[in-house]
Amino acid sequence: MPVRARRPNRRRGLPVVAQDVGTGPPLILVHGLAGSARWWAHNIPALSRSFRTIAIDLPGSGSSPRGHRLVLDEAADQMAATMDRLGIDRASVIGHSMGGLIAGGLAADHPERVDRLVLVDAAFLSLGRTAVRPVTGPAVTLRWTARSLLRVVAEDGLRTGPVRLVDTTIQLLTTDWRSRLPRIQSPTLVIWGEHDRICPLTIGRQIVASVRDSRLVVVKGAAHNPMWERPDVFDREVLDFLAETPTALT
Repeated sequence: MPVRARRPNRRRGLPVVAQDVGTGPPLILVHGLAGSARWWAHNIPALSRSFRTIAIDLPGSGSSPRGHRLVLDEAADQMAATMDRLGIDRASVIGHSMGGLIAGGLAADHPERVDRLVLVDAAFLSLGRTAVRPVTGPAVTLRWTARSLLRVVAEDGLRTGPVRLVDTTIQLLTTDWRSRLPRIQSPTLVIWGEHDRICPLTIGRQIVASVRDSRLVVVKGAAHNPMWERPDVFDREVLDFLAETPTALT
């Protein structure tokens, strides 16, 4: 049964385009919980040399209006609506953490809109509930997190605000989209930080086991944010994957 796009609630709004640079096939970047388009700052220069690179701020985050609220169950349809607004029929999509969950939802619910999919430490937390440690996970991961990212994390968290942060965290921890994974038809690259304890590597392995045309790359020395912590490795893996010639599935 086709999925009918919902009309976004005015108080929820659509994702805001924070950066739209480069020329070529469209590539959309989706940040994670309490993040912003700034989390892709180390990657946009390399990506935009080959792609029209569009970094968005989700409702309630980054440069989006403060009164807007992210509703995870509507996020995939909102992404499709944002693509309509930009005049993009089909794009490759990269999503980090919660943004990976949203990108995966878009690929599952609107397969005709997603060319290639990259899931970065994607927060399909229901796949590893026994491994999720809401307090100790971030604390352990912190030792591997790039110090230059910590200020950005703090500033984006303050911008989101405690009410929105708690609300979105509750939604994320209670969302179970595992049934959507087998519906993903796009070739999928799953990238994971070696030392991530927020979204443990077991989740990445289960994603690959559920998505037919997918593979896993583990970034050594990185934690939850490999695109920032090891941008050289991240960019190389992503660009190589996006440049691959499609092969027919058998």
